[in-house]
Amino acid sequence: MCYGFGEPTQAAPAAPQAAPAPRSGERQVPLDDVSIQLYTLRTVLEDDHDAVMTALAGIGYRKVEAAGTWGRTAQELRGFLDGLGVRATSAHLPLAEDAAGLERKLADAVALGHAYVNVPFLRSESSEDWKRWADEINAEAQAFAEQGIRFGYHNHAHEYTVQLDDGTTPWDVLTSRCDPALVHLELDLHWVVTAGVQLGESDPVGYTLDVISAAPQRVRQYHVKDRHADTGDTGDLGSGMVDFARIFAAHQVEEWIVENDRPDVTPLRTAEVGWAYLSDIRF
Repeated sequence: MCYGFGEPTQAAPAAPQAAPAPRSGERQVPLDDVSIQLYTLRTVLEDDHDAVMTALAGIGYRKVEAAGTWGRTAQELRGFLDGLGVRATSAHLPLAEDAAGLERKLADAVALGHAYVNVPFLRSESSEDWKRWADEINAEAQAFAEQGIRFGYHNHAHEYTVQLDDGTTPWDVLTSRCDPALVHLELDLHWVVTAGVQLGESDPVGYTLDVISAAPQRVRQYHVKDRHADTGDTGDLGSGMVDFARIFAAHQVEEWIVENDRPDVTPLRTAEVGWAYLSDIRF
């Protein structure tokens, strides 16, 4: 998910032709573990939620990452998705504001059958804010663990590039303070590569691999989206500079979630391209 932060970008002037998925090895992405972040499809979901979800199921998706319930209760949405053979295995949800909010959040997650819940975005230049948020993440993660649900954090670029008032970065605080036994990472590959570019790394994909290996917390989910080299904008899979085969060969995850904050052509085209790319890639 993108909230307009990180490297200033604008939509690519023309949709580049997606390159074929590389076939550099024999391993492949398990299609049962491929999902899509519904934020990618927000504009068309607003027009006809049920038709779009039916189309996703037709493409092959059996998992989605939720971003809202689109006017239904959690129970109603679960019933609709069950009818399609689709499960909202993951969700982006902000930190709860109070105990009652946490109870509602837990109840909805259980009703929808989430296996993962991730904090989608936090931003501050205060180290104390990040310490407080890390402690809140730990507390919520404990509550979700008691329901059998994993709790994680989803990154953008600023967690790596912003220097806080004590000289650390947000990523330093999160990875040093969040309990690895309770908290996992949902790594957005576009944004980590973008951070590498912003930091002047000669090998942004290598930087991404270093981020994965250095974190005490396990990277259990990927947001798989490409990066246009010219604009830095998000891209459909195969249209940009990210060497997914290299990343996947180094570290596999439990969910591979297609996303593009600003689809190159249409949201459903992004879904089709993403499914085909992850079906074909070998590493």
